[in-house]
Amino acid sequence: MNVEDAVRERYAAGAARREESLCCPVGYDPKFLDALPEEVLERDYGCGDPSRYVREGDVVLDLGSGGGKICFIASQMTGPSGKVIGVDFNDEMLALARRSVPRVAKNVGYANVVFHRGRIQDLLLDQDALDDWLGNHPVMSVSDLPALEAAADRLRREAPMIPDASIDIVVSNCVLNLVAESDKRRLIREIFRVLKVGGRVALSDIVSDEPVPDDLKADPALWSGCISGAFQEGELLREMEVAGLYGIAIDAWGAEPFRTVRGIEFRSITVTARKGKEGACLEANQAVIYRGPWKQVEDDDHHVLRRGERTAVCAKSFSILTTGPYADDIVPVQPLTTIPEAERVAYDCSRTAPRHPRETKGLGYSATNDGSTAGACCPPGTGCP
Repeated sequence: MNVEDAVRERYAAGAARREESLCCPVGYDPKFLDALPEEVLERDYGCGDPSRYVREGDVVLDLGSGGGKICFIASQMTGPSGKVIGVDFNDEMLALARRSVPRVAKNVGYANVVFHRGRIQDLLLDQDALDDWLGNHPVMSVSDLPALEAAADRLRREAPMIPDASIDIVVSNCVLNLVAESDKRRLIREIFRVLKVGGRVALSDIVSDEPVPDDLKADPALWSGCISGAFQEGELLREMEVAGLYGIAIDAWGAEPFRTVRGIEFRSITVTARKGKEGACLEANQAVIYRGPWKQVEDDDHHVLRRGERTAVCAKSFSILTTGPYADDIVPVQPLTTIPEAERVAYDCSRTAPRHPRETKGLGYSATNDGSTAGACCPPGTGCP
Protein backbone atom coordinates (compact mmCIF):
# COMPACT_ATOMS: atom_id res chain seq x y z
CA MET A 1 0.00 0.00 0.00
CA ASN A 2 1.41 3.41 -0.92
CA VAL A 3 1.38 6.49 1.33
CA GLU A 4 -1.64 8.19 -0.23
CA ASP A 5 -3.77 5.02 -0.06
CA ALA A 6 -2.81 4.51 3.58
CA VAL A 7 -3.76 8.08 4.46
CA ARG A 8 -7.05 7.84 2.55
CA GLU A 9 -8.07 4.58 4.23
CA ARG A 10 -7.14 5.67 7.73
CA TYR A 11 -8.93 9.01 7.53
CA ALA A 12 -11.96 7.45 5.85
CA ALA A 13 -12.22 5.22 8.90
CA GLY A 14 -11.65 8.25 11.12
CA ALA A 15 -14.62 10.00 9.48
CA ALA A 16 -16.86 7.11 10.50
CA ARG A 17 -15.62 6.75 14.09
CA ARG A 18 -13.20 8.63 16.29
CA GLU A 19 -9.61 7.38 16.29
CA GLU A 20 -7.72 8.71 19.30
CA SER A 21 -4.24 7.96 17.90
CA LEU A 22 -4.70 10.57 15.15
CA CYS A 23 -4.77 13.61 17.40
CA CYS A 24 -3.10 15.48 20.24
CA PRO A 25 -5.11 17.11 23.02
CA VAL A 26 -5.98 20.64 21.84
CA GLY A 27 -7.91 23.31 23.71
CA TYR A 28 -10.22 25.46 21.57
CA ASP A 29 -12.20 28.51 22.64
CA PRO A 30 -15.50 26.92 23.74
CA LYS A 31 -17.57 29.86 22.52
CA PHE A 32 -16.86 28.80 18.94
CA LEU A 33 -17.77 25.14 19.48
CA ASP A 34 -21.46 25.48 20.35
CA ALA A 35 -22.43 26.03 16.71
CA LEU A 36 -20.71 22.84 15.50
CA PRO A 37 -22.42 19.44 15.08
CA GLU A 38 -21.34 16.81 17.57
CA GLU A 39 -20.01 14.51 14.84
CA VAL A 40 -17.62 17.26 13.66
CA LEU A 41 -16.35 17.71 17.22
CA GLU A 42 -15.92 13.97 17.72
CA ARG A 43 -14.07 13.32 14.45
CA ASP A 44 -11.60 16.17 14.59
CA TYR A 45 -7.92 15.28 14.23
CA GLY A 46 -5.23 17.83 14.85
CA CYS A 47 -2.30 18.98 16.96
CA GLY A 48 -2.88 22.73 17.36
CA ASP A 49 -5.30 25.59 16.87
CA PRO A 50 -4.28 27.67 13.83
CA SER A 51 -7.74 29.27 13.76
CA ARG A 52 -6.73 31.66 16.54
CA TYR A 53 -4.67 33.67 14.02
CA VAL A 54 -7.74 34.49 11.87
CA ARG A 55 -8.99 38.08 11.75
CA GLU A 56 -12.35 39.60 10.95
CA GLY A 57 -12.92 39.84 7.18
CA ASP A 58 -10.17 37.38 6.24
CA VAL A 59 -10.33 35.03 3.27
CA VAL A 60 -9.12 31.83 4.95
CA LEU A 61 -7.78 28.66 3.34
CA ASP A 62 -7.63 25.52 5.48
CA LEU A 63 -5.38 22.83 4.03
CA GLY A 64 -6.54 19.29 4.79
CA SER A 65 -9.77 20.56 6.31
CA GLY A 66 -11.07 17.10 7.23
CA GLY A 67 -14.44 17.22 8.96
CA GLY A 68 -14.39 21.03 8.93
CA LYS A 69 -13.81 21.93 12.57
CA ILE A 70 -11.12 24.58 11.97
CA CYS A 71 -13.13 25.99 9.05
CA PHE A 72 -16.26 26.35 11.15
CA ILE A 73 -14.34 28.03 13.97
CA ALA A 74 -12.62 30.35 11.49
CA SER A 75 -16.02 31.13 9.96
CA GLN A 76 -17.12 32.71 13.21
CA MET A 77 -13.83 34.58 13.66
CA THR A 78 -13.76 36.07 10.16
CA GLY A 79 -17.46 36.93 10.37
CA PRO A 80 -19.95 37.40 7.53
CA SER A 81 -17.59 39.78 5.70
CA GLY A 82 -14.99 37.01 5.32
CA LYS A 83 -14.83 33.66 3.59
CA VAL A 84 -13.45 30.26 4.55
CA ILE A 85 -12.31 27.62 2.05
CA GLY A 86 -11.50 24.07 3.05
CA VAL A 87 -9.54 21.69 0.82
CA ASP A 88 -9.34 17.93 1.39
CA PHE A 89 -9.03 14.85 -0.83
CA ASN A 90 -10.78 12.34 1.43
CA ASP A 91 -14.37 11.70 0.25
CA GLU A 92 -15.68 10.61 3.65
CA MET A 93 -14.23 13.61 5.47
CA LEU A 94 -15.56 15.96 2.79
CA ALA A 95 -19.03 14.43 3.08
CA LEU A 96 -18.98 15.05 6.84
CA ALA A 97 -17.86 18.66 6.37
CA ARG A 98 -20.27 19.45 3.53
CA ARG A 99 -23.37 18.10 5.24
CA SER A 100 -22.48 20.23 8.28
CA VAL A 101 -22.34 23.52 6.32
CA PRO A 102 -26.08 24.37 6.46
CA ARG A 103 -26.33 23.37 10.11
CA VAL A 104 -23.46 25.64 11.13
CA ALA A 105 -24.76 28.46 8.91
CA LYS A 106 -28.14 28.26 10.63
CA ASN A 107 -26.49 28.37 14.06
CA VAL A 108 -24.23 31.36 13.35
CA GLY A 109 -26.65 33.26 11.12
CA TYR A 110 -24.68 33.37 7.88
CA ALA A 111 -22.97 31.06 5.38
CA ASN A 112 -19.34 31.73 4.42
CA VAL A 113 -17.74 28.27 4.21
CA VAL A 114 -17.12 26.14 1.13
CA PHE A 115 -15.25 22.86 0.74
CA HIS A 116 -13.30 21.70 -2.33
CA ARG A 117 -11.92 18.27 -3.17
CA GLY A 118 -8.27 18.50 -4.09
CA ARG A 119 -4.71 17.77 -3.10
CA ILE A 120 -3.12 20.43 -0.94
CA GLN A 121 0.11 20.18 -2.95
CA ASP A 122 -1.86 21.02 -6.14
CA LEU A 123 -4.26 23.82 -5.24
CA LEU A 124 -4.91 24.67 -8.88
CA LEU A 125 -6.79 21.45 -9.68
CA ASP A 126 -10.37 21.01 -8.48
CA GLN A 127 -10.87 17.25 -8.48
CA ASP A 128 -14.65 17.55 -8.54
CA ALA A 129 -14.36 19.52 -11.77
CA LEU A 130 -12.04 16.89 -13.19
CA ASP A 131 -14.53 14.17 -12.21
CA ASP A 132 -17.24 16.07 -14.08
CA TRP A 133 -15.04 16.03 -17.18
CA LEU A 134 -14.38 12.30 -16.73
CA GLY A 135 -18.12 11.67 -16.62
CA ASN A 136 -18.32 12.84 -20.24
CA HIS A 137 -14.88 11.60 -21.32
CA PRO A 138 -14.24 8.26 -19.59
CA VAL A 139 -10.71 6.88 -19.66
CA MET A 140 -11.03 3.49 -21.32
CA SER A 141 -7.38 2.78 -22.09
CA VAL A 142 -3.86 4.11 -21.75
CA SER A 143 -4.35 5.99 -25.03
CA ASP A 144 -6.97 8.17 -23.29
CA LEU A 145 -4.54 9.36 -20.61
CA PRO A 146 -3.08 12.30 -22.62
CA ALA A 147 -6.59 13.75 -22.97
CA LEU A 148 -7.09 13.43 -19.20
CA GLU A 149 -3.79 15.17 -18.51
CA ALA A 150 -4.67 17.91 -21.00
CA ALA A 151 -8.07 18.42 -19.32
CA ALA A 152 -6.40 18.68 -15.90
CA ASP A 153 -3.93 21.26 -17.23
CA ARG A 154 -6.75 23.25 -18.80
CA LEU A 155 -8.70 23.29 -15.53
CA ARG A 156 -5.61 24.46 -13.64
CA ARG A 157 -5.15 27.27 -16.14
CA GLU A 158 -8.75 28.35 -16.85
CA ALA A 159 -10.58 27.45 -13.63
CA PRO A 160 -8.05 27.22 -10.78
CA MET A 161 -9.47 25.84 -7.56
CA ILE A 162 -7.49 28.43 -5.55
CA PRO A 163 -6.31 31.35 -7.73
CA ASP A 164 -3.02 33.18 -7.30
CA ALA A 165 -2.84 35.81 -4.53
CA SER A 166 -6.42 35.24 -3.36
CA ILE A 167 -5.96 34.26 0.31
CA ASP A 168 -5.38 36.38 3.42
CA ILE A 169 -4.33 33.51 5.68
CA VAL A 170 -3.47 29.85 5.07
CA VAL A 171 -3.97 27.54 8.04
CA SER A 172 -3.52 23.80 8.47
CA ASN A 173 -3.79 21.40 11.36
CA CYS A 174 -1.59 18.31 11.31
CA VAL A 175 -1.74 17.55 7.58
CA LEU A 176 1.59 18.62 6.06
CA ASN A 177 3.12 15.40 7.39
CA LEU A 178 0.62 13.35 5.35
CA VAL A 179 1.95 14.64 2.02
CA ALA A 180 4.46 12.46 0.16
CA GLU A 181 8.04 13.55 0.67
CA SER A 182 8.50 14.27 -3.03
CA ASP A 183 5.63 16.79 -2.91
CA LYS A 184 6.54 18.69 0.26
CA ARG A 185 8.48 21.50 -1.40
CA ARG A 186 5.70 21.89 -3.97
CA LEU A 187 3.21 22.13 -1.09
CA ILE A 188 5.06 25.03 0.54
CA ARG A 189 5.35 26.79 -2.82
CA GLU A 190 1.60 26.41 -3.33
CA ILE A 191 1.00 28.09 0.02
CA PHE A 192 3.15 30.99 -1.13
CA ARG A 193 1.40 31.18 -4.53
CA VAL A 194 -2.13 31.52 -3.19
CA LEU A 195 -1.33 34.13 -0.54
CA LYS A 196 -1.95 37.80 -1.18
CA VAL A 197 0.96 40.17 -0.62
CA GLY A 198 0.77 40.79 3.10
CA GLY A 199 -0.89 37.40 3.63
CA ARG A 200 -0.15 35.20 6.63
CA VAL A 201 0.49 31.55 7.40
CA ALA A 202 -0.31 29.55 10.56
CA LEU A 203 0.68 25.90 10.32
CA SER A 204 0.17 23.46 13.20
CA ASP A 205 1.94 20.20 12.54
CA ILE A 206 4.03 17.34 13.89
CA VAL A 207 7.81 17.66 13.41
CA SER A 208 10.71 15.39 14.31
CA ASP A 209 13.82 16.42 16.23
CA GLU A 210 15.98 14.17 14.02
CA PRO A 211 15.77 13.08 10.37
CA VAL A 212 13.37 10.15 9.94
CA PRO A 213 15.14 7.05 8.56
CA ASP A 214 14.01 5.51 5.27
CA ASP A 215 12.56 2.34 6.79
CA LEU A 216 10.20 4.39 8.98
CA LYS A 217 9.23 6.52 5.98
CA ALA A 218 8.28 3.31 4.16
CA ASP A 219 5.84 2.27 6.93
CA PRO A 220 2.29 3.23 5.78
CA ALA A 221 0.84 2.92 9.27
CA LEU A 222 3.40 5.30 10.76
CA TRP A 223 2.95 7.68 7.83
CA SER A 224 -0.83 7.83 8.12
CA GLY A 225 -0.38 8.25 11.88
CA CYS A 226 1.39 11.61 11.34
CA ILE A 227 4.83 10.18 12.18
CA SER A 228 6.94 9.05 9.23
CA GLY A 229 6.11 12.00 6.99
CA ALA A 230 6.96 14.66 9.54
CA PHE A 231 9.23 17.52 8.56
CA GLN A 232 12.40 17.69 10.60
CA GLU A 233 11.87 20.76 12.78
CA GLY A 234 14.52 22.92 11.08
CA GLU A 235 13.64 21.66 7.60
CA LEU A 236 10.10 23.04 7.73
CA LEU A 237 11.31 26.55 8.52
CA ARG A 238 14.01 26.39 5.83
CA GLU A 239 11.48 25.35 3.17
CA MET A 240 9.24 28.26 4.13
CA GLU A 241 12.20 30.63 3.81
CA VAL A 242 13.19 29.18 0.42
CA ALA A 243 9.62 29.67 -0.83
CA GLY A 244 9.87 33.40 -0.08
CA LEU A 245 7.99 33.71 3.20
CA TYR A 246 9.39 35.97 5.93
CA GLY A 247 8.92 36.65 9.63
CA ILE A 248 8.93 32.88 10.19
CA ALA A 249 8.48 32.04 13.85
CA ILE A 250 7.75 29.05 16.07
CA ASP A 251 4.71 30.37 17.93
CA ALA A 252 3.83 27.19 19.84
CA TRP A 253 6.05 24.27 20.85
CA GLY A 254 4.86 21.03 22.40
CA ALA A 255 6.83 20.54 25.61
CA GLU A 256 6.11 16.82 25.57
CA PRO A 257 6.51 14.66 22.44
CA PHE A 258 3.36 13.45 20.70
CA ARG A 259 5.20 10.18 20.18
CA THR A 260 8.75 8.77 20.38
CA VAL A 261 9.97 6.12 17.94
CA ARG A 262 13.51 4.68 18.28
CA GLY A 263 14.52 7.67 20.32
CA ILE A 264 13.27 10.17 17.71
CA GLU A 265 10.84 12.65 19.26
CA PHE A 266 7.79 13.79 17.31
CA ARG A 267 6.07 16.87 18.73
CA SER A 268 3.46 19.43 17.77
CA ILE A 269 4.46 22.96 16.83
CA THR A 270 2.72 25.95 15.28
CA VAL A 271 4.71 28.06 12.82
CA THR A 272 3.65 31.49 11.58
CA ALA A 273 4.97 33.51 8.63
CA ARG A 274 4.07 36.20 6.10
CA LYS A 275 4.30 36.96 2.40
CA GLY A 276 5.36 40.39 1.19
CA LYS A 277 9.04 40.71 0.26
CA GLU A 278 8.20 41.12 -3.42
CA GLY A 279 8.68 44.43 -5.20
CA ALA A 280 11.35 46.97 -6.03
CA CYS A 281 13.89 48.26 -3.51
CA LEU A 282 13.64 52.07 -3.54
CA GLU A 283 15.54 54.71 -1.59
CA ALA A 284 13.47 56.81 0.82
CA ASN A 285 16.26 57.81 3.28
CA GLN A 286 14.66 55.66 5.99
CA ALA A 287 16.43 53.74 8.74
CA VAL A 288 15.55 51.29 11.48
CA ILE A 289 17.11 50.88 14.92
CA TYR A 290 17.06 47.44 16.53
CA ARG A 291 16.14 47.83 20.22
CA GLY A 292 17.86 44.66 21.50
CA PRO A 293 18.35 42.65 23.67
CA TRP A 294 20.53 40.64 21.25
CA LYS A 295 23.77 42.29 20.13
CA GLN A 296 22.68 41.85 16.52
CA VAL A 297 20.12 39.95 14.43
CA GLU A 298 19.66 39.16 10.73
CA ASP A 299 16.33 39.41 8.92
CA ASP A 300 15.09 37.29 6.01
CA ASP A 301 16.59 39.73 3.48
CA HIS A 302 20.03 39.46 5.12
CA HIS A 303 20.00 42.89 6.75
CA VAL A 304 22.19 42.69 9.84
CA LEU A 305 20.57 44.86 12.49
CA ARG A 306 23.00 45.90 15.23
CA ARG A 307 21.57 46.97 18.53
CA GLY A 308 21.18 50.75 18.73
CA GLU A 309 22.53 51.39 15.21
CA ARG A 310 20.67 53.27 12.46
CA THR A 311 20.51 50.60 9.77
CA ALA A 312 19.82 51.87 6.26
CA VAL A 313 16.99 50.03 4.48
CA CYS A 314 14.87 50.47 1.38
CA ALA A 315 11.26 51.63 1.62
CA LYS A 316 9.94 48.08 1.22
CA SER A 317 12.13 46.69 4.02
CA PHE A 318 11.26 49.67 6.21
CA SER A 319 7.57 48.81 5.88
CA ILE A 320 8.21 45.13 6.63
CA LEU A 321 10.45 45.77 9.65
CA THR A 322 8.22 48.39 11.28
CA THR A 323 5.01 46.34 11.11
CA GLY A 324 3.88 42.82 11.92
CA PRO A 325 6.20 40.44 13.76
CA TYR A 326 9.17 42.83 13.94
CA ALA A 327 7.45 46.03 15.07
CA ASP A 328 7.98 45.70 18.84
CA ASP A 329 11.74 45.32 18.38
CA ILE A 330 12.28 48.17 15.93
CA VAL A 331 12.49 51.97 16.22
CA PRO A 332 11.44 53.52 12.87
CA VAL A 333 13.47 56.51 11.70
CA GLN A 334 11.70 58.55 9.03
CA PRO A 335 13.42 61.30 7.00
CA LEU A 336 12.70 64.88 7.95
CA THR A 337 11.45 65.44 4.41
CA THR A 338 9.52 62.59 2.81
CA ILE A 339 10.69 61.51 -0.63
CA PRO A 340 7.58 61.07 -2.83
CA GLU A 341 7.25 57.54 -4.15
CA ALA A 342 7.48 58.73 -7.77
CA GLU A 343 10.85 60.37 -7.03
CA ARG A 344 12.52 57.44 -5.29
CA VAL A 345 15.51 55.87 -7.03
CA ALA A 346 16.82 52.30 -6.82
CA TYR A 347 18.25 51.42 -3.41
CA ASP A 348 21.70 49.87 -3.20
CA CYS A 349 20.92 46.51 -1.60
CA SER A 350 24.64 45.78 -1.12
CA ARG A 351 24.95 48.66 1.34
CA THR A 352 26.21 47.75 4.80
CA ALA A 353 27.07 51.21 6.18
CA PRO A 354 24.76 52.65 8.83
CA ARG A 355 22.44 55.48 7.88
CA HIS A 356 24.07 58.75 8.98
CA PRO A 357 21.59 61.03 10.79
CA ARG A 358 22.26 63.70 8.18
CA GLU A 359 20.83 61.42 5.52
CA THR A 360 17.48 61.49 7.27
CA LYS A 361 17.58 65.08 8.52
CA GLY A 362 19.14 66.55 5.37
CA LEU A 363 22.62 68.03 4.93
CA GLY A 364 21.30 71.56 5.36
CA TYR A 365 19.43 70.91 8.59
CA SER A 366 20.56 73.43 11.23
CA ALA A 367 17.63 73.91 13.59
CA THR A 368 18.23 75.04 17.17
CA ASN A 369 15.69 75.11 19.99
CA ASP A 370 15.72 75.50 23.78
CA GLY A 371 14.11 72.13 24.53
CA SER A 372 10.82 73.73 25.54
CA THR A 373 8.69 71.92 22.96
CA ALA A 374 5.61 70.71 24.82
CA GLY A 375 5.81 67.02 25.62
CA ALA A 376 9.31 66.55 24.14
CA CYS A 377 10.57 64.72 27.23
CA CYS A 378 7.30 63.25 28.47
CA PRO A 379 6.58 59.52 28.23
CA PRO A 380 3.76 58.67 25.80
CA GLY A 381 0.35 59.19 27.32
CA THR A 382 1.53 61.54 30.06
CA GLY A 383 1.69 65.31 30.37
CA CYS A 384 4.55 67.51 31.47
CA PRO A 385 4.20 68.91 35.01
